[in-house]
Amino acid sequence: MTESRELDTGGDASPPPVSLSVTARVGRFLLGKPESTIAIAALILAAFFALSNDVFLTTPNIRIISQYLIATAILATGQTMLLISGEIDLSMGNVYFMTPFLVFFATEAGLSLPLAVLIGVLGAGLVGVLNGAITIGAGIPSFIVTLAMGFIINGFTLNISDGFPKRPPSAGIASDVFGGAAFSGLAWVLVIVVLMHIVLTKTRWGVYTVAIGGNKTGAREAGVPSTKIRMRNFVVAAMLAGFAGVIEGIRIGSFDPGAGVAGPRVFEAVAAAVIGGTVLTGGAGTIIGAFLGALVLAILKDGLVLEGVSAFTFTMVLGVAIILAMVLNAIASKARIRSQSVRL
Repeated sequence: MTESRELDTGGDASPPPVSLSVTARVGRFLLGKPESTIAIAALILAAFFALSNDVFLTTPNIRIISQYLIATAILATGQTMLLISGEIDLSMGNVYFMTPFLVFFATEAGLSLPLAVLIGVLGAGLVGVLNGAITIGAGIPSFIVTLAMGFIINGFTLNISDGFPKRPPSAGIASDVFGGAAFSGLAWVLVIVVLMHIVLTKTRWGVYTVAIGGNKTGAREAGVPSTKIRMRNFVVAAMLAGFAGVIEGIRIGSFDPGAGVAGPRVFEAVAAAVIGGTVLTGGAGTIIGAFLGALVLAILKDGLVLEGVSAFTFTMVLGVAIILAMVLNAIASKARIRSQSVRL
């Protein structure tokens, strides 16, 4: 009888399902969403500065945060597409400062502001074509190509502007649409982020971008049109950089040649992407994460100013934030892998 009972209870009997605690479920959800860590960090930072300074949540200050956010978020969106595909564009900052002057001279020639903006953005796209053609055609690392292109564009911008700022054209409603109105720049950011998020997550373009960044040789052998996708990402990154420069220039009321300050623009965009979970070696990253990374930088910049911290300190904080982001991303990645192995 004892043996029969042992046989009845053994063998095919499957263990009872293990119910996860609320904490475990939340942890599993967070591990499954790479953007969740940076979203929590943004909320914590916002809560800290809101509690330490009553001005932080006022409408004028929220507008200031949005102004800090606009350019970095748009640049980071384009840079993220390139980083995921295993490339980088160091000339984005120079394109950012060049494009407004293309718009300026187009309006001086009698074109309407919307048409001038289109021409300026197409001019920026031409820089992306050159970056992609040289990188892909000659097999030179994009780091080197875009670094050199940045010097070329900087010199070109200083020549056509004579090294002096220009006043943006005043075009009424058109000026308001392209950055002149209070939150029009932020509206453009949200539209661009949503659109590029859909491109990255719902289209073949996005799938191929991730595949190329993960394994270029394998993607090419699998039939992925590597050249076309990489070229497309270079062009989109340059066009977004140019557009960001235009709406920022119209917002502040000055088209500036930006001599010597193009580099920080690029580095902040890369920082936003990295803080948001994009891997510098390619193959992983999200547009939402890059946007949240830019938001964290904007909150930090604004909050430190409100706290009376020197603006020079922000660059130190930025460096620390990048290192912490890389460490946290590495820990989260390992935890995600362990979680997936446990499920299997």
